[in-house]
Amino acid sequence: MKKIVKPDIIALYSPKNALPVIFDSPHSGTIYPEDFKYDCDLHALRRIEDRYVDELFASAPDYGAKLLLALFPRSYIDVNRATDDIDDTLFEGAWPKDVHGTINPSSRSNSGIGLIGRLIKPGFPIYARKLTPDEIMNRVKNYYEPYHDTLCTILDKAYYNHGQFWHINCHSMPTSAAYPKQNIAMIGGSPQPSDIVIGDRDGQSCGRDFLYELRDFWRSKGYRVTINDPFKGVELISRYAQPTRGKNSVQIEINRSLYMNEKTGDKSRNFDVIKNDCTEMIRFCTAFAQSKLTSIAAD
Repeated sequence: MKKIVKPDIIALYSPKNALPVIFDSPHSGTIYPEDFKYDCDLHALRRIEDRYVDELFASAPDYGAKLLLALFPRSYIDVNRATDDIDDTLFEGAWPKDVHGTINPSSRSNSGIGLIGRLIKPGFPIYARKLTPDEIMNRVKNYYEPYHDTLCTILDKAYYNHGQFWHINCHSMPTSAAYPKQNIAMIGGSPQPSDIVIGDRDGQSCGRDFLYELRDFWRSKGYRVTINDPFKGVELISRYAQPTRGKNSVQIEINRSLYMNEKTGDKSRNFDVIKNDCTEMIRFCTAFAQSKLTSIAAD
């Protein structure tokens, strides 16, 4: 079932007769390339990882869904960014646009979290050197493009075979970043972070039926769930989605404090509980897809 698309770069778990349900975890990779040459503390750098998200959703193939994993870390190159979202403070001199095309740094690059990360967090740089444009583009060619090419192929095949797909882009969020901007839950007069954030870019990447049923699934288990607040989803759901044509993509963020010690990075006692709930979510997603495919077949 497991297929190493590119060693140390991508792993794909693809069951036979797969449903058009695709899970991907782009930020849980732990294989650090030799040419990374970071200059910061590795333990601090690893806090950027969506640690254990690949394990939380590992049972997806058991229920007929595909699972795509990035094996490299997001701090090396972030496949959930646009290819031109390149921080112009990472390199010296002018960008060679005649060779590598133009760049378009976004607010994420300006904050040090663009295609190639510059900061672990404000005031904590990853590098004590400048990168070269060729170094940046080699990461794009050898890591970013293979991941996107593989995901695109999976989604295209699912759509060709079934006329629709449901893509769930899986992430984790630190508690400090999980506080919604609106409708904050208050307990004892203190604001509470979200446990689960589901993003569909304000309705641009997923049909309402799946989005709301997914929300209700998590709420029925007692979790605090918000939609598009504080995370809406980025490149991996915007690039391939077209919900009016049955191409549905959502991003799910799980609060890390639910299953791990955020300081040490160790799993907590609650890990198996969250993993079981993620497995039930997988079962829910595949059952939802089957019900829609059955409905179409009956028409």
